[in-house]
Amino acid sequence: MSIWWSLHLRREAASVPLARRLLLGTMETAGVDPDISYELSVALTEACANAVEHGGAEGRGRASEAYRVTAYLDGETCRIEVADSGPGFSEDAPAPAPADAEHGRGLRLIEELADHVHFGRTGRGGALVSFDKIVKWRPDAPLALT
Repeated sequence: MSIWWSLHLRREAASVPLARRLLLGTMETAGVDPDISYELSVALTEACANAVEHGGAEGRGRASEAYRVTAYLDGETCRIEVADSGPGFSEDAPAPAPADAEHGRGLRLIEELADHVHFGRTGRGGALVSFDKIVKWRPDAPLALT
């Protein structure tokens, strides 16, 4: 058994906690270890905040006003993807900001919290942040998807 969901959200700050709460609720209901759920939610928050701040594109109309979050929970892995219609990342992975930088630490934080991270482009040229994490289950997990 696997669980997946996808959200199409407006590029507004209020959308970020909505995505985070949905992820946390899904993880709690499925029985994922709270520490893993928390780490994934922080990484998701950073990816969504990046999409809200940088995810629009000139001349793309209403499409640039939204971004997409997709989460997959399958067996021992959770994958989260955040895609927008902004300028996207260059072919090389973006260089994370130094730890003491005022801005730009979100990508570094995602790399620290996830087991595997990919920064790329969507098929339409926007940015795509994809990250995976190995899931630990609570002993009483009702939906342990192993």
